[in-house]
Amino acid sequence: MSLEMDFLIPLLTIISIDIVLGGDNAIVVALACRNLPERIRNKAILLGIGLAIFARITLTLFAVYLLQIPMLMAIGGALLLYISYHLLIDMEDEREIQGSITLMAAIKTIIVADIVMGFDNVLAVAGAAHGNKTLVIIGLLVSVPIIIWGSKIILVAMQRYPIVIYIGAAILAFTATKMIVHEPLLAPLFTSHPLVSIFLQISLVVAVVLIGWVMKRLRRSNIEFRA
Repeated sequence: MSLEMDFLIPLLTIISIDIVLGGDNAIVVALACRNLPERIRNKAILLGIGLAIFARITLTLFAVYLLQIPMLMAIGGALLLYISYHLLIDMEDEREIQGSITLMAAIKTIIVADIVMGFDNVLAVAGAAHGNKTLVIIGLLVSVPIIIWGSKIILVAMQRYPIVIYIGAAILAFTATKMIVHEPLLAPLFTSHPLVSIFLQISLVVAVVLIGWVMKRLRRSNIEFRA
């Protein structure tokens, strides 16, 4: 009984971590796939999440070595800020692209964003697993259906209410700012000056959403002018 609990409790902990932190992943999938044709959207979701989970497992197994890379969290946060902005301004009516190219672009975005956002998740899961690779793999596999269905629900909401796209981009940008302020090399600065941390996070989120909104309007005006 004790051995079963020693396996079950960490497994439930890992699954809980994956579920709680999986919301951002579902948003990325929805944003990346929202402009794809219906016939290839499910393929992009399944392939993107499947490859991202494989990459996440690999990262988790090497979590100890990742901790030794200086400024990793900050660099990842900066990259995620760019991804959130890029996903926000992506417009389906501005170009004509073959489905296969769009499919690969969506899958690449899902994988890169998942890896970048996965640093916190990787460290949390690695700590809860206590070196048990089986627990890591099972926990991540259980979270897959949740991310898939979550992304589909968000996709429906985006199609009906375009403002959800901006909300999703804001959430990703906020996730990026958390990565930056939690960077071990920068943490002492933000810990001793909490107002600086709050101001930076709010400023970056507002900047991403506002610049994205302005760029979308400008690009839409250019498209209408050319038409």
